Amino acid sequence: MSELDPLIKDLALILVVAGIVTLVFKRLKQPLVLGYIMAGFVVSPQFPYTISVVDIDNVRAWADIGVIFLLFALGLDFSFKKILKMGMAPVIAACTIIFCMMVSGMTVGKMFGWTHMDCIFLGGMLAMSSTTIIYKAFDDMGLRQQRFTGLVMSVLILEDVLAIVLMVMLSALAHGSSPDGGEMIGIVVRILFFLVLWFVVGIFLIPMFLRRMRGVINDETLLVVALGLCFLMAVVSAEVGFSSAFGAFVMGSILAETIEAEKIIRVVEPVKNLFGAIFFVSVGMLVEPSVIAEYAVPIVVLVLAILMGQAVFGSFGYLISGQPLKTAMKCGFSMAQIGEFAFIIASLGLSLGVIGKFLYPVVVAVSVITTFLTPYMIRFATPCYTLMERRLPPRVIATLNGITLSRPSTSAAKSKWKSLLTQMATNTLVYSILSFAVIFLMFTFFLPFVRHLLVGWHWTANFICGAITVMVMSPFLRAMVMKKNHSREFKALWAESRKNHLPLIFTVIVRVAVACSFVFYVCNYLSRFTNALMITIALAVVVLMVLSRGLKMESIRMERMFVQNLRSRDIEAQVRGRKRPLYEGHLLDRDVHMADLDIPAASTWAGKSLRELELRNRFGVHVSSILRANRRLNIPDGHSVVFPGDRLQVIGSDEQLSALAKAMRQEVYGDDADMEKRETKLRQMVVTAGSPLLGKTLRESGIRDVYGCLVVGIEEGKENLSQPDPSRTFALGDVVWIVGEDDALARLMHNDG
Repeated sequence: MSELDPLIKDLALILVVAGIVTLVFKRLKQPLVLGYIMAGFVVSPQFPYTISVVDIDNVRAWADIGVIFLLFALGLDFSFKKILKMGMAPVIAACTIIFCMMVSGMTVGKMFGWTHMDCIFLGGMLAMSSTTIIYKAFDDMGLRQQRFTGLVMSVLILEDVLAIVLMVMLSALAHGSSPDGGEMIGIVVRILFFLVLWFVVGIFLIPMFLRRMRGVINDETLLVVALGLCFLMAVVSAEVGFSSAFGAFVMGSILAETIEAEKIIRVVEPVKNLFGAIFFVSVGMLVEPSVIAEYAVPIVVLVLAILMGQAVFGSFGYLISGQPLKTAMKCGFSMAQIGEFAFIIASLGLSLGVIGKFLYPVVVAVSVITTFLTPYMIRFATPCYTLMERRLPPRVIATLNGITLSRPSTSAAKSKWKSLLTQMATNTLVYSILSFAVIFLMFTFFLPFVRHLLVGWHWTANFICGAITVMVMSPFLRAMVMKKNHSREFKALWAESRKNHLPLIFTVIVRVAVACSFVFYVCNYLSRFTNALMITIALAVVVLMVLSRGLKMESIRMERMFVQNLRSRDIEAQVRGRKRPLYEGHLLDRDVHMADLDIPAASTWAGKSLRELELRNRFGVHVSSILRANRRLNIPDGHSVVFPGDRLQVIGSDEQLSALAKAMRQEVYGDDADMEKRETKLRQMVVTAGSPLLGKTLRESGIRDVYGCLVVGIEEGKENLSQPDPSRTFALGDVVWIVGEDDALARLMHNDG
């Protein structure tokens, strides 16, 4: 028999050890991530007491796939629309925390004399709190229903997005010697260009493709299609100079806007868990106890920098985003740890060969320590605030509570101008990127093809390519010029004052100039006309685009299709009854808010009405809706019954919702210790002279009520069983087939004897 491949042996070892260790960590109620890291250390050459992995390079290749799946899954949980709806408050908090923590990490690295790239990557690792660990801590501590946890998760979503951007920037920095400000701006512009391009094109094409294939796609094909799209975008991202993980995240965020997003998340989850486990195991394999012992002092300093930095800078970030001091401290103290993104950034630095090998085990050790301290930091926030409130003058507390950078605009006119200019700038940017992409593709692929076909007809080939390029761009250029010229804000500002007329006309002229510049570039690249003639041609072409009714209809059709694709998941949620009510946002300014709570499968509440449960009397909460399958029951009355799997939308304060969630978790049926004895069996029984059934009807026999058994049929000499009639009297010699538990059947047979 042939020898097994080392990769199979390594995979068997990794999964067996990871399974055992994670079961132990699950029993200890610790995050599974730490269990995977510990398993990696156990199977590594650093731990001489067990079998070690043979081919570490193969494991690292699988771990790279794990990173792709982790970020793909992160993208599936992410929504650009949610970010836009959050407003500026989470953005201010996230940017403040990331900047301050990066500076703290770089300062600690410089203090120990580490290299410039080590310090930069260390700053990136310390800037990212762990979404997985914080979510687990909130869940274990019963805090998920409290309002401040929603604020924390909003900032964590933004941190994850910024971490992706940071990874791309770090990759670009690693390839340069000493990048200046211009290079940094160039990197950001490239990221923005490709992000907008991929997202717009993806939202336009992919939902349409999935919608047309919906009738033939099942779970298996959906998994293959989703992973195929994931790796396709990962390859494209790597080809244009970004990381494959960035492409996987972008594809995940595109698929997150489709109706199939929930199904994709469900089918991808097991694959993501498998490869994610391998990634974290590979992290543990790089842990070197000798390095940790050697760098014990930097590890302690880094732990203190994270704990104190997040407590101070994290609280400050939430404070200036508009949160009161108590809430800001709860949020900031909750983020005092590093996790999965620190490992991913460290892996990136190692793969690029720009950081020292010592940094990886140091970061793992810091992550493990801060993870264990996370629950204590969350609990410490309230006593720390109480101490500050007692020691500081009330005027200082009031001043801190009033600090914010996200105040709403008080002028209606300024608000209209801001809204209009923001929308115009966004449209111009998006359509410019699409026009750039069209020009790049046409000049890179189509122009050489046409020139090859029309050998000796150089200028004819140029004219054909230029004409088709302008035609393909025309819907984008027309939309760029005309979009928002008839919007509510534009009309209101025009009617408000004559002083607004000239600025509004200027916005149109600027967009016309931008559109003309694209046509001018095409003409300049493909012809030898004078500049004046090319400007005239460009202006004339743009005017024709604006006047074309057919182009207007095509532009509107494309935009409507894009908006429909972008809103498809929201529309599906509204149809299915999963859309959150509009009044929820108004509750956040008061002491109460809304939370979703799921009835556990083993809940003792199942089958009871709201009146029997007395949720209002026991916890002081109000049930506003019950979500069951694809139906929503709004404003349920006391007769409404809850069932396992129901999702209750409940309104209450933090304390009330936490008490309700705790009771819901605890009031469940325990495990049946005699489960094995509950097996039901089928037995044949002949009615004899001493049988308790003789002369009685099925209804009078008490088989179900007294003995806990069920009669499924009577032979009566026939080949097939006949259905028992409750009024039929059992006669001598009847052959009865009975189902029941062993003990119940034994009692019935004993009485029969």
